[in-house]
Amino acid sequence: MPRGRYSLHDPHDHTPLGEEHFQCAPGPSGWRYVAQRTSPSGDHAGSVDLTLDELGRPLRVELHAASWQVKGAALDGVTWVRTDPTGEHATEGNVGAHAFTGASPAFLVAISRLLRLEPGAGAVRVRLVAFTDPVLAPLTLDQSWALLDRTGHTADTGPLLVDEYQVSELDTGEVRTIHIAGDVVLAAPGIELEDLESPPSSFAA
Repeated sequence: MPRGRYSLHDPHDHTPLGEEHFQCAPGPSGWRYVAQRTSPSGDHAGSVDLTLDELGRPLRVELHAASWQVKGAALDGVTWVRTDPTGEHATEGNVGAHAFTGASPAFLVAISRLLRLEPGAGAVRVRLVAFTDPVLAPLTLDQSWALLDRTGHTADTGPLLVDEYQVSELDTGEVRTIHIAGDVVLAAPGIELEDLESPPSSFAA
């Protein structure tokens, strides 16, 4: 069960955005990731709880940030409920999308698991609902994902396969490179893996 800490920063000007203290593991239903987020000053800033099924679809997602809360799942595309700080004006949403995304590195692992790309197979377009900081506002967007390379590395715990993805934002043309090993993001724009207490878990085929 990997347990560790990511530091988050603005990918453009490198402004620190805080840290995400996480643990994750494959399970009978698929994969679960839970995390607590802290601000740059160390104050509690929110939480992430994501469960995938064996195909990588979001069985359940629960996000908290700035007193806002989102609960969602894969249902007729993706469906969610977003609750405001007073709890009086909950809003529901539904989009014919494949999955959710957001600031948490968990979503990068989740999308890679959903797509199950092979190196050199070409790019795949995916529609996502992003919950944007700081108030978890929903935004529908399209990305293109391609698995450029899969390389083996020798680690203290044994062989480690690292996948290098190219992710393109289709509305802006921005291109990012993301490195994932098993269920841990090793590096991505705005994300640094600062501490990992145990090696990444490998997904079954």
